[in-house]
Amino acid sequence: MEENTRICDICGREMEEGEGVWVGDQLVCEDCFEDGGTTCDHCGENIWISDAVQDDDMTLCQTCYDDYYHRCECCGRIIHDNNTYWRGDYPYCEPCYEDFDDEIEDYHYKPQPRFLGTGDRYLGVELEVDCGGKDDDNAKILKDLANADGERIYIKSDGSLDDGFEIVSHPMTLDYHMNNMDWETLLQEAVRMDYRSHQTSTCGLHIHVNRNAFVENQAEQEVVIGKILYFIEKHWNEVFCFSRRSKHNMNRWAARYGYEKTGEEILKKAKESGHGRYCAINLCNYDTIEFRLFRGTLKLNTFLATLQFVDTICDVAFSMSQTDLEALSWSEFVSHIEYPELVQYLKERNLYINEHVFAEEDV
Repeated sequence: MEENTRICDICGREMEEGEGVWVGDQLVCEDCFEDGGTTCDHCGENIWISDAVQDDDMTLCQTCYDDYYHRCECCGRIIHDNNTYWRGDYPYCEPCYEDFDDEIEDYHYKPQPRFLGTGDRYLGVELEVDCGGKDDDNAKILKDLANADGERIYIKSDGSLDDGFEIVSHPMTLDYHMNNMDWETLLQEAVRMDYRSHQTSTCGLHIHVNRNAFVENQAEQEVVIGKILYFIEKHWNEVFCFSRRSKHNMNRWAARYGYEKTGEEILKKAKESGHGRYCAINLCNYDTIEFRLFRGTLKLNTFLATLQFVDTICDVAFSMSQTDLEALSWSEFVSHIEYPELVQYLKERNLYINEHVFAEEDV
């Protein structure tokens, strides 16, 4: 072989001096390059198609893509950093970004939380409403009502709803929900707009509680969370009645883990379950646990009673030992409740020491 002969690293063909194409550290003939090679549209380097990042209009090497580009979360188009529009942590091209409603965020939207009120325990609300339209103007009115002197809520789309959206609060103490957040006006306005929540088959009321409300140490947090699970499972019949859910919807959206003798055993069972977030108590979030038990409502007393119920369960789990929880009856639990909204709701549901009262219909 002559000293200046060049050999294709792919097919072994001999090439004359000056022939061949470098792809990384490989020298290949023109035919081999045409079969499997291409050129980065950003830096001009030769690359193998198998290593390229592509869409219908652009081909990039991995380095240029990582340094200068993103893919649109909606359509998958490759977009340069300078042309990327962001919604939270998600990149979009300009056409897809402009398709979003101005007032209704996409499902993945999650702003930096604002913790409202003074205390250790914060409750974040996700209230689904339906039947009134996924309407940008309606969303703006509701947001303006709640956010007149600072952001308290935002509104998101939700694929499980037929014709509505999800109203999401920033985390607030129970006292702030009751005395500073004007839920009454907001819920009344939603009803006036023909939205419904209880009177649908699609809507839930989900309540997040911050994990560090129970203590900072993760192991100690899990002891309290285990006791919350134990309370729910031990009093499942009463909790199910409180929830206003149908059995079908409970199984679909908020399945129970099943009773065990201790909270520790139920927590272990929960971690091994395959339900994901569709559980009565969703444990998939790093910073919160989520009570997914409750059917949606636009009735103020039911709404506030649900927040009070969650807060009271957390109090009991935090303050009582496992042994005391095992001895706690439902009638003893409700006998210590002093919130008038919660007492009223428990009576409406025949859950308050056999005392029943007349109840207005949920909305």
